[in-house]
Amino acid sequence: MSRKLFLPIFLALIVAAEWYAFQAVRTLVQSVSPGVRRTTVVLYWFITALVWGLGMWAVSNRREHASYKAYLGGVLLAVIAAKMVVIVPLLLEDAVRLGRWVVQLVGRPAGAGSGPSISRSEFLSKAALLAGAIPFVALLWGMFKGRTDYTVKRVVLRFPNLPASFDGFKMLQISDLHAGSFQSLAPLRRAVAIINEQAADLVVMTGDLVNNYATEVEEHINTLAGIRAKLPVYSILGNHDYSDYVDWTKEGGLPAKQANLARIKANHAKMGWNLLLDEARTIEREGEKISLLGVQNWGARGFAQYGDLAKAHAAADPAAPFKILLSHDPSHWDAQVQEYPDIDLMLAGHTHGMQFGVNLSFLKWSPVQYAYKQWAGLYQRGRQHLYVNTGLGFIGYPGRVGFLPEITVFELRRG
Repeated sequence: MSRKLFLPIFLALIVAAEWYAFQAVRTLVQSVSPGVRRTTVVLYWFITALVWGLGMWAVSNRREHASYKAYLGGVLLAVIAAKMVVIVPLLLEDAVRLGRWVVQLVGRPAGAGSGPSISRSEFLSKAALLAGAIPFVALLWGMFKGRTDYTVKRVVLRFPNLPASFDGFKMLQISDLHAGSFQSLAPLRRAVAIINEQAADLVVMTGDLVNNYATEVEEHINTLAGIRAKLPVYSILGNHDYSDYVDWTKEGGLPAKQANLARIKANHAKMGWNLLLDEARTIEREGEKISLLGVQNWGARGFAQYGDLAKAHAAADPAAPFKILLSHDPSHWDAQVQEYPDIDLMLAGHTHGMQFGVNLSFLKWSPVQYAYKQWAGLYQRGRQHLYVNTGLGFIGYPGRVGFLPEITVFELRRG
């Protein structure tokens, strides 16, 4: 769908959802006194206008560390999601009502009256409102609990070309910290404690340390510097780390933007993280080697393409028979990585699982899957594997439902 069509269709859906939700509420109070009905109508539209007004104000005037604005936007999102669910059964009912009305109209004898009116079902209105309450409550839960409900996922991967000394190698991935979204130190401290409990051989971070500004992570430097593994922590940059979403003409222009990026890179070093900028490193065990490649952000669908995979690949040790690539955006896999069949495993992030969806063992769904072919979990094509981590932090909607903040532990096996 083109962007020109998306906006009017979305606005039409919003208007329809608001109208149908109002109709459902009005149906529930149709048998009460006129005064109560009038009060209900006034309250409904007052609360609706208040939520929309505060929500849109919050979204259009977000500032870093203004957590209440993120929550106001989150409440608006919860209300929109609820009303989008309400509209479904009521639209179906209207289709049935229209069909019945046509049948009555066609079958009515000449000169007969208009026939009995077909009123909206009170039962269906109740059912629609109850259904709408599910995403509403879920999105509120996601803001107050789900956003820091850290989950450890364990993945065993087998490769025939993995050097024998790396059989059982434990690698831990985190991604998309978005440090600017945290309003206190406690959540990331707890996440680091969980990371250290895993006793990984290697920890990697696959981009989006901040939302926009280098300063966002600086109060967390001591916390993140506490991540422990047998090998150094390796990291890459994500799309947000380049601060492309800031209007720098108001903040000092290109020199200020470049200084911000330099400061972000320096902050990686302050945490003791090894930032890979289209580079490769060799990891050695008992005389055997694997290569770890890291590229700058490279994305499709309008995202910036700073990375140079050819440069990183050329820097890899030719004596290493096994290669791991860190690349933030999973669209890079189809666009370029497939051209390098000796890259055995790519680790990405970026999608967040859209921070909302159904994540069950037998069913995985999120709106983000309509934009990305690979958007959460493990994918394989031939001998190559891709894993998309759904992220540790959050941005935009200040919560997570279904796709909880993720710490991924890989066990590499030979065979």
